[in-house]
This record gives sequence, C-alpha cells and structure tokens, in this order.
Amino acid sequence: MPYLLLIVEPRGQRASRQSSEAQGLYDEMMAFSAALQERGVLLRAESLRSDEHAVRISARAPGGTPQMLDGPFAESKEMVGGFFLIDVATRDEALAIAGRCPAVNWAAVEVRECAPCHLP
Repeated sequence: MPYLLLIVEPRGQRASRQSSEAQGLYDEMMAFSAALQERGVLLRAESLRSDEHAVRISARAPGGTPQMLDGPFAESKEMVGGFFLIDVATRDEALAIAGRCPAVNWAAVEVRECAPCHLP
C-alpha cells in the first residue's frame, strides 16, 4: 500500500545553511532515495522549493470565489520541503523507512497512508 513520507522542516532553515552543508544534506537524501529505488519501494520522490514560491488557493466558504494567497504563509512555522511516495506492505515498514530517512536529523518526517478522501 502507498505511503507518503512528508519532510516537514522549519521555515527559514534552508537559508541559514552554508551551500556546502546544504549540498551534503541533499546528497544524503539522494542516496536514501536511490536505496529505496534499488529496493523497489520508491514510487516518486521530490524536493520542493521553499514556501516563498508557493501559492494557496481557497474559496474560504463553500461556493465562494477562490482567493489566492502568495507565500510565505505568516501563520506557518513549518513547511513541506519534499516527499517520498513509497509502496510497502505494512505501516510498520513505512515507519521503519521513515526512521532511516536522513531528514529526521534536521526536520520531521510525517508518514501518511494514501487512501480515498472519504475515509476517516
């Protein structure tokens, strides 16, 4: 079953790193991704630009006119910095993989099972 591993990092953390440190962390994440690919469980992985480049679109009320809000989003202390979409047999396996993700050393890795939106 598919699971999404969301990399949830503090806003502004990327800007505080030296470029050599940032490249080193990125290389660790790429190696982690390659290992998942080699195991045959990786469906997709992407790094996302910071939320300064994001736009939220919301109607704010059912039937309302959609409004756009440019990032960064003042109410947010964290942002989604990337994700891994994996396909594994059990939740425990997804949690074990998330625990080995290098991002746990500087961010949080949120594990979410993919399922139809009408399920609780």
